[in-house]
Amino acid sequence: MLAMPPAVAPPPTPRPRTAAGRARAAARALRAVHPGRCALRHDGPFQLLVATVLSAQTTDVRVNQVTPHLFARYPTARALAEADSSELEDLIHPTGFFRAKARSLTALGRQLVERHGGQVPADMTALVRLRGVGRKTANVVLGVGFGIPGLAVDTHVTRLATLLGLVTTRDPVLIESAVCRMLPRAEWTGFGLRLIEHGRTVCVANRPRCPLCPMATWCPSSTTRRRRPAAPRPRR
Repeated sequence: MLAMPPAVAPPPTPRPRTAAGRARAAARALRAVHPGRCALRHDGPFQLLVATVLSAQTTDVRVNQVTPHLFARYPTARALAEADSSELEDLIHPTGFFRAKARSLTALGRQLVERHGGQVPADMTALVRLRGVGRKTANVVLGVGFGIPGLAVDTHVTRLATLLGLVTTRDPVLIESAVCRMLPRAEWTGFGLRLIEHGRTVCVANRPRCPLCPMATWCPSSTTRRRRPAAPRPRR
């Protein structure tokens, strides 16, 4: 019987040399470890829009605790537009900034009824004209609610895009534009959601878990990359 040749380890993945190369490598690596799902529980674009507005300055977990009661009481844009302010504030109180958010939600409900017949528009320009809706929220609604690709840039995406060497700016609009040029359109929504999940679970601010990161061997900011040893101090 012929002896089997020894197993040969696959060659290491080449280190990406450009920002676009790192973006593509990051998309592949994150796709293997994160599902790319939105953490906000919702049923349809209206609930997703409201939940995303509520998620400002709080956690998705907290929003998910509030929204079942909120949507049971105000299931449509018209119901939200006609909401009693005190009752609405009580329902969303745990999310923080509840008075400002209540004003935004009732105004949002009115605008949806008056401008769009109570429906959420599947259009970036129309979405960002709504109360409390910026490009990040609009991209979440478009990508997750309508299947229209968009890169939602939040604090996690901003931080990781900088750490991975994809961009040198912290301007969300410029980050969105730059990263979207590096990736196929079909990747935009999932890549943003996976960056958010990775920022929450692995590349945590101030305490990154680099040994668990699939990008540690080439990430410019990785703490696990081999560093040049410090030169010995001269003896006195």
